[in-house]
Amino acid sequence: MARRPRPKPVMLTDAAAERVKEIMHEKGAGYLRVGVKNGGCAGMEYVMDYATEPEVLDEVVEDNGVTILIDAKAVLFLLGSEVDYEVTPLHEKFVFRNPNQTDACGCGESVTIVPVVDA
Repeated sequence: MARRPRPKPVMLTDAAAERVKEIMHEKGAGYLRVGVKNGGCAGMEYVMDYATEPEVLDEVVEDNGVTILIDAKAVLFLLGSEVDYEVTPLHEKFVFRNPNQTDACGCGESVTIVPVVDA
């Protein structure tokens, strides 16, 4: 029996991909690293960084012209997430839309995420 293809853990909107490409060009980085870490009043925080090469256990995803690296421990927390880049009169920022996120703190800096359970 053939396995159905697994969805990408993280996807970028066109706006996010364009901004990431601009920043990566300025920094001389070849990869976007996306993950989560423990912290904040809601329990977890999204993290984004830039890298010059993948680490051994990284999940490597190509989306919208950007190579995304995801730490293997973060994949189940991020599965199905979309990263957008919002520009308003008051701010410019990356925003995560994560179907696994169940709550967020009042200031928006941390979130509660329930990892995907393989059915």
